[in-house]
Amino acid sequence: MSSIPINLEWLSDCSGCHIAIVDLHEKILSVLDSVTIQRCPVLTDVKDYPKAKLGLVSGAIRSEHDRHAAMEMRKSCDLIIAWGSCAVYGGIAGAGNVHSCAEIIDAVYTSNKTTGTHAPPSREVSPLEPTVSPLDSVIDVDLYLPGCAPHPAFVFDALLALLEGRSPRTATGESVCARCRRKMEKSDVDRIRKNSEGVPDPERCFLSQGYLCMGSVTLDRCMSPCPLNGIPCSGCAGATMQVLTEPNRDIRTEIAERMSRLTEIPREAIVREIERTAKTHYSYTMATPMIGEKPTFLIQKWTDEERDDYEQDHNH
Repeated sequence: MSSIPINLEWLSDCSGCHIAIVDLHEKILSVLDSVTIQRCPVLTDVKDYPKAKLGLVSGAIRSEHDRHAAMEMRKSCDLIIAWGSCAVYGGIAGAGNVHSCAEIIDAVYTSNKTTGTHAPPSREVSPLEPTVSPLDSVIDVDLYLPGCAPHPAFVFDALLALLEGRSPRTATGESVCARCRRKMEKSDVDRIRKNSEGVPDPERCFLSQGYLCMGSVTLDRCMSPCPLNGIPCSGCAGATMQVLTEPNRDIRTEIAERMSRLTEIPREAIVREIERTAKTHYSYTMATPMIGEKPTFLIQKWTDEERDDYEQDHNH
């Protein structure tokens, strides 16, 4: 089989998805036997978009440059993978949708005590889009590969699947909990614990111990490394398809339902705590319409209430 040309593009994200390519280790040799990487912002100094069979695009649409780059990738590539949670859902940049562009620029440049100039950049910087959005808000996508970053096993399988014209074998609809070996047990825990509080029992489910863990509502594109190593899931691979596609399902209520059954913590208290920290628990998915446009998703209301509570507490 002749070598297949591939283009990679990096929009608004952290570069972690590109590092995931390196994390293929020796498996990258199997991929490189079949492909030629023509454009890759972290490896090559290629400014244009050569014709390619496959394009991997990481990052959200945050600026006018992101929009232009995404459209150029679509024109030049026969197949496009939305690569990583930022491309699939909008990712952590989506938290910017709670604020206007003017508020963000003021907080980062004008009113920031650590910024020397106290003035926003006026040239050689691409203007921000009004909102953050996923890749498929601008171009058609052929395959979605969420994760922050996707585990190398999923990256390898996705590349081979598209190159071989088949469906990925590794990616399933299972949640992070499917690979977690912790046991769900009823406990007498009566309050929510912070992640920094105490040392969790390595054998028991985090929810049973009062720790908020998003494993049960998060798609497995990571092999569950966090819960298997003592850290509650933060939801970086995005919500499960049940949460994304069913109008009556929501991250906070799904977690609260399970956690309240496993502990003595009232369901309403769990819901309120997740709303209070919504920018954390919805940070990877709030920019996708499948979450952001749900009638139950009231991020502006929740953040306003939390700000008011904070100011009231600190004014007394």
